[in-house]
Amino acid sequence: MSLPIPSPEALIFEDERLYVALAEFSLTKGHTVVAWKKPVSDLHLLERADYDYLMEVVDTARNSLLTTLHLEKVYLVYMDEVRQVHWHLVPRYDEQG
Repeated sequence: MSLPIPSPEALIFEDERLYVALAEFSLTKGHTVVAWKKPVSDLHLLERADYDYLMEVVDTARNSLLTTLHLEKVYLVYMDEVRQVHWHLVPRYDEQG
């Protein structure tokens, strides 16, 4: 299993190391994925400088979602089910359910 390549319409940011895109199978409006491009099966295997850069981009993406969608909370979810470093940023709307 691997991460799907984001469509051009879903892509928010991309450079040589990672991309930020709207999730293909969105849990909620604004659900975003920040994915490392180079094959790395677990977060702890990243070099320190790469980890710091990834987390800087995650933080920037989260802050952008908070501002743009007028939210108080964005959940940061790290799962390694596909054995590729990536974060899910899931907006928390003030709704029941």
